[in-house]
Amino acid sequence: MNLDQAALSTLIAKEQIRELVLLYSRGVDRQDIALLRTLYAKDAADAHGVHFNGTADEYINFLERSLPHLRVSGHYVCNHLISVDGDRAEGEVYAIAHHIIPDGKGGCVADFAGVRYIDRYRREQGRWLFACRDVMFDLREVRPIPTPEGPAPVPAEDPSYAVLSSRLFARGPRADGAE
Repeated sequence: MNLDQAALSTLIAKEQIRELVLLYSRGVDRQDIALLRTLYAKDAADAHGVHFNGTADEYINFLERSLPHLRVSGHYVCNHLISVDGDRAEGEVYAIAHHIIPDGKGGCVADFAGVRYIDRYRREQGRWLFACRDVMFDLREVRPIPTPEGPAPVPAEDPSYAVLSSRLFARGPRADGAE
C-alpha cells in the first residue's frame, strides 16, 4: 500500500469511527436499544463514572431500564480525536450531555455534563465497534427546573424516522445492515 492509499484508508477508518460515535448518541437519545446493541464488540466494556461499570451487554441492559425514565436526553458531540493503527484505534470524544429527569417529587431536574469518552475501537468483519469506553465527567451540574409544559417527547416517534429515508436514520440495527 502506497502512502496515498494508507492515508485514504486511515481517513475512511476515522470517518467510520466518527459515525459510530454519532450513532451511539442517536441510539441513547432515541432510546434505540436495538441500535446500541450493534455498536459494541462482543467482549466490550463500558465505564460511566459512578453510574455504571461493566460489560457492554450489562451497560445496554442498564440503559434499557434507565432511559424510559428520562423526559429528554441530548448528547452533543464536540471535539473528536482519533488515532488508527490497523484494525485497532483509540480516541477521545468531548461531548455535552443534557438530560431532563423527574426528581421523584413531582418536579424535574436538569442534568448537564461536560463529558469525555476515552475510547478504544476495534474493526471486526469490516465494521468499527467500541471495544472499551471510559467516561470522564469534567463538569456536572444538576439543578431543579420548572416542569416542562406539554407531553414528553416519545423517542421512538421522533420525526426524523418519518422524514429521513436513508437507512442510516432508521430505527434499529446499524445503517450498514449489521444485526
